[in-house]
Amino acid sequence: MSDRERNKKRLLELLQTAGTGNAHCADCGAPDPDWASYKLGIFICLNCSGVHRNFPDISKVKSVRLDFWEDSTVEFMTRNGNLRVKAKYEARVPAFYYIPQANDCLVLKEQWIRAKYERQEFMADGKTIPPPGNREGFLWKRGRDNAQFLRRRFVLLSKEGLLKYYTKEEGKYPKAVISIKDLNATFQTEKIGNPHGLQITYRKEGHTRNLFVYHESGKEIVDWFNALRAARLQYLKLTFPELPESELVPLITRNYVKQGFMEKTGPKQREPFKKRWFALDSQERRLLYYKNPLDAFEQGQVFIGSKEQGYDVSDDLPKGIRGNHWKAGLTIVTPQRKFVFTCPTEKEQREWLRSLRDVLSCPMTPLNLLTTSTESGRSR
Repeated sequence: MSDRERNKKRLLELLQTAGTGNAHCADCGAPDPDWASYKLGIFICLNCSGVHRNFPDISKVKSVRLDFWEDSTVEFMTRNGNLRVKAKYEARVPAFYYIPQANDCLVLKEQWIRAKYERQEFMADGKTIPPPGNREGFLWKRGRDNAQFLRRRFVLLSKEGLLKYYTKEEGKYPKAVISIKDLNATFQTEKIGNPHGLQITYRKEGHTRNLFVYHESGKEIVDWFNALRAARLQYLKLTFPELPESELVPLITRNYVKQGFMEKTGPKQREPFKKRWFALDSQERRLLYYKNPLDAFEQGQVFIGSKEQGYDVSDDLPKGIRGNHWKAGLTIVTPQRKFVFTCPTEKEQREWLRSLRDVLSCPMTPLNLLTTSTESGRSR
């Protein structure tokens, strides 16, 4: 066996060695990483390897299977490995800090990797980084009516639990005052059409208000995101003092379980099917729908309770009902009425059914009980 083949075999064995964490990407958790940073001693996925290439002074990458590995480099990988290196560079990650997963957008992964290895923000012997606290700065915000992105001043008051934004740079009176209690933030880069696009949502007069913002700097927009998460965690700790932090962290912010177009009919099920954009929020158990993906307000929403409360979902249409263009149907049953939809493909239908059934099967959380005591399935 040649040196090349022998070292490749050793590396592949390292990937599967128990207790090393090497079977998943050290940065985003993707399974079966095929690349490695031979300067840091970690195994990473293809996407994260692209980020590592941007700072060669700190990290150098090779393909586990395709590149030539010297004996000394393989020994270095053996002495280190994902869990050992993570223990060094992730020793003090704040509870509110969002650690990206494999499916998250590039800007989250890039800033997480840079924060760890380039800025070394989370090392045990590194400098102490104070909590984000208050924050003020400018973000580009999409206009509610004209769809243009305009520069707006945002102010986060952490102790007061408020986020404000102003239409004038030195304005005294904010355009909106948003309670952290009702706020969510999620990166929606494809929908917004910007690699740093962030969607901020909050409750306003019984509806969900969407703000679409971005910043030219990836670090700035991710810092804003984590500052909002820190303020949210502070609110949750005050609201649910009896719950451990580990149970509160998943409630800080959330991504939509599924989004996409479906067609829907009205409450009598005789109305024409209309194409709408849908977003499923599993934490608040709401299926929201919009005329367009970037609308400021939803047209309607369906609250998804539990099966014990009389909610259900099926993969068919009521007898005699046919969609307009799409035939793959699904029906959501609530105590008040049935909501009837059609999906563009059977694959989309299966994904929606799986996502809705996952929400139905989850028990109601303390946050559900706090925020949805007056909710029921409703639509316009």
